[in-house]
Amino acid sequence: MTRPAPRRRGRPRAYDPDAALRDARNTFWRNGFAATSLDELAAGMAMNRPSIYAAFGDKRDLYRAAATDYAASSSAWLASAIKTERSLREELTAVYRLARDFYLAGDDGPRGCFLVGTALTESRSDGDVRQIVESTMCAFTATFTKRFERAQREGELAPHAPDALAQIATATLNTLALRARTGAQCELLDGLIEAAVGVICGQKR
Repeated sequence: MTRPAPRRRGRPRAYDPDAALRDARNTFWRNGFAATSLDELAAGMAMNRPSIYAAFGDKRDLYRAAATDYAASSSAWLASAIKTERSLREELTAVYRLARDFYLAGDDGPRGCFLVGTALTESRSDGDVRQIVESTMCAFTATFTKRFERAQREGELAPHAPDALAQIATATLNTLALRARTGAQCELLDGLIEAAVGVICGQKR
């Protein structure tokens, strides 16, 4: 005798995990980890507290998940953006301008970078968050290093330690994020971009 298939208990998920995590990230982004309440997260994610706990764990677990997701997408974006066939100078300028526009965007003012704006504070007391930040910076630097090694092989870049230039390139992204968040105007950020590209590629003759 064939036994009927067991019925599933409970209701299916009524939320999109990716969208919920994005909404949580945006909520943390506005005020930082410490100043963001569970009520604000629940409102931002359109989920009640029990559902948040069941899906993501506690507030810190949710923050770590949001930071990890942001780090992965940021690293993937940079790796893709810097693989064009443009000259190194044109490519760096384009990457920094895209980053500038991203950092200046925001519904309630320039948002900057999620990691620079929120995770640096938490990394002091949370080893997991510290690792997320450090691994992201290392990924950025590795991506820049690979591109600069190619530029040296193709004669675009004077002989120099590519990893040192990559550290400068990564630091420039962080500086743009910080200055955008604190209210720097586009013209100032463009000046920073031009100066950084000049340091890395050499001043135009």
